Amino acid sequence: MRYLTIALAKGRLAKKAMELFEAIGISCEEMKDKDSRKLIFTNEELGMRFFLAKASDVPTYVEYGAADIGIVGKDTLLEEGRKLYEVMDLGIGRCRMCVCGPASAKEMLKHHQLIRVATKYPRIAKDYFYNQKYQTVEIIKLSGSIELAPIVGLAEVIVDIVETGSTLRENGLEVLEEVCSLSARMVVNQVSMKTENERITRIIKAFQGRAEERSRL
Repeated sequence: MRYLTIALAKGRLAKKAMELFEAIGISCEEMKDKDSRKLIFTNEELGMRFFLAKASDVPTYVEYGAADIGIVGKDTLLEEGRKLYEVMDLGIGRCRMCVCGPASAKEMLKHHQLIRVATKYPRIAKDYFYNQKYQTVEIIKLSGSIELAPIVGLAEVIVDIVETGSTLRENGLEVLEEVCSLSARMVVNQVSMKTENERITRIIKAFQGRAEERSRL
């Protein structure tokens, strides 16, 4: 039996995802060793392997078949635009992608003025402004603290993930428009869906069963 390989986005999401896997009887003890230098964690009994990757790399591993299944945020899927099957909304890591800025930028958005938009997500920002709002903007890609851009005058607004909004408020910014809601998704490689259909479907159904149980509580 070949290993079923699962790629998890590093950080909080991986931890929450493993809790979901454990709830359906799939555990990986090796991953619990905080000092481990291992890159791939195996459960020989179940014939499964897990590895942690940078969120933006997870869809790539899945598209090219290096991982059969991936767990990653919807923001990453939208930004990466990879060819894979999105099979399930896991309902964890909920947040929103929003256009944020000082209150004074509201009018600029309303009147479709040519403005600069700073973001880590140029693809999502472009799709929103060009295809949904029909507003021409200049998009500036940044990697660090996006909130800085309107404060120092690099851009009028930003497009970023908002969880609580406290960082925005602390910096005199607010949510001006909502682009879309986000959460963690399970994605599957297109070939694996055929070759490993039975095993993958079993996992999806177990996850769905757990989600239904939780919604009834």
